[in-house]
Amino acid sequence: MKFFLDTANIDEIREANATGLLDGVTTNPSLIKKAGRDFFEVIAEIANEVDGPVSAETVSHDHETMLKEGFKCAEIADNIAVKVPLTLNGLKTCKALRAEGIMVNVTLCFSANQALLAAKAGASFISPFVGRHDDVGFDGMELISDIRTIYDNYDFGTEILVASVRHPTHVLDSALIGADVATFPWDVMKKLFNHPLTTNGLAGFDKDWAATGFSIL
Repeated sequence: MKFFLDTANIDEIREANATGLLDGVTTNPSLIKKAGRDFFEVIAEIANEVDGPVSAETVSHDHETMLKEGFKCAEIADNIAVKVPLTLNGLKTCKALRAEGIMVNVTLCFSANQALLAAKAGASFISPFVGRHDDVGFDGMELISDIRTIYDNYDFGTEILVASVRHPTHVLDSALIGADVATFPWDVMKKLFNHPLTTNGLAGFDKDWAATGFSIL
């Protein structure tokens, strides 16, 4: 499963990228606002930092303007995935952009039917929001499982990009189901490294090594 970082913070991206585990980055208008920087400047910097896809989101709702925004975003770098909402106009824009060979990430997916529509429109990625789905009383992972089954039934090439990931269990469940990508904040990625037995084991090794009086360097 690919790991994407969901952020517009270049320092977080550089730290994550240094691990060799980062496969791409997703952004959205809220993350751009939080970064407090010019949209094109920050997207270009992120795209230069990582080799994989970098999602840059359109903000208009009508097809014509959304398409223009999509083309402008795609001009930033070759690894840009234009992000469009799962609406009628969003999928029209998806189809048009894909016809030009531009990667498209269809976002704000909350049903398997929506995911089916996105795949038929040629989306490169579908972004179902598991955390937000859980928040309103549904099972986000059941949604991922349903999408996986449908995509496998018809051999769709659209990658399932699990979004709104809140904790490591979301990452684990996504991997067990067979999602292609999970995107999460840096604090969630750091939690994947943690286990109390690892911490305790390292403390024991440190204590025993100190008792030997030796030094490797």
